[in-house]
Amino acid sequence: MLPGSIQISGETLSGAEIRDICESLRENSVRLLSLRGCQLSERDFGHVCRAAAESRSLAQLNLNLGIVSNINRVKQLAEALKTNRSVQSLFLHGSPLTDAGLALLNPALSIHPSLVALDLGDCMLGDEGINLICGLLPPDGAKSGLKELTLSANPGVTSKGWGRLAIAVAHSSQLRVLNLDYNPLGDQVAGMLAVAVASSRTLEVLDLEGTGLTNQSAQTLLDMVENYPTALRTLILAENNISPELQQQISDLLSEGEEEEETEAREVTAREKNPWICQNNSSSQMVLMTSGLGDSLLAETEM
Repeated sequence: MLPGSIQISGETLSGAEIRDICESLRENSVRLLSLRGCQLSERDFGHVCRAAAESRSLAQLNLNLGIVSNINRVKQLAEALKTNRSVQSLFLHGSPLTDAGLALLNPALSIHPSLVALDLGDCMLGDEGINLICGLLPPDGAKSGLKELTLSANPGVTSKGWGRLAIAVAHSSQLRVLNLDYNPLGDQVAGMLAVAVASSRTLEVLDLEGTGLTNQSAQTLLDMVENYPTALRTLILAENNISPELQQQISDLLSEGEEEEETEAREVTAREKNPWICQNNSSSQMVLMTSGLGDSLLAETEM
């Protein structure tokens, strides 16, 4: 039987329910475990962590909205992740980690062999926490690292911390999605991020909703999109002091780039799948006639 999912939201979990969850984890019958906003005792949280450590099927673990509520729980989660080898996505949005908690969790995150998506939004992080996160974005040619990172609503991070993150993003060969919405970034940080996007070969989605940007930022981002080849496909600028005209110009340019890339990808795939080559006897030139469609890959994660 294929692994399924357990998704519970905002409930107070009984000991019996925790036992059922733990049994399913140990039987490798759970691929997604979501307990967002649930209430469970310290003892039961420990049981879940130990069962998650043993699971070989668990790919997505959602503990959003305050589940990891104290340092003791951070330590138990860290121990679980040191043993677990299957978790690909970890969601801790709304957990009061602080930099101290992330420092305890970071060693397990940095050595985990499968982790590619991490949500640390609204986790009360500061510059030291950002420094640790930069270590999860290894430079080009180094070990594997995160492909999706969410750092929404961490107002304690200063421009210095965001600057360090921008440098890490510029040199990361793997990060595809970066969510920084609802942080007080301002135009200065947006300028640093524009440079990072222009340097990155992989970043496809950047969320800057509600980050205190103005038309100055938008013009910088527009110039970047217009003049530099990037992998960027989605740039979210809602709830900023940016004119609709500038937002539309940026959106149009990104759409044009995506359409051109899709056309090129289809042509390349067609040549690989079904080439018909006709050579003119009087010339060394060849005419290549092709047909076919490219494939696309969609990845979904639960918030």
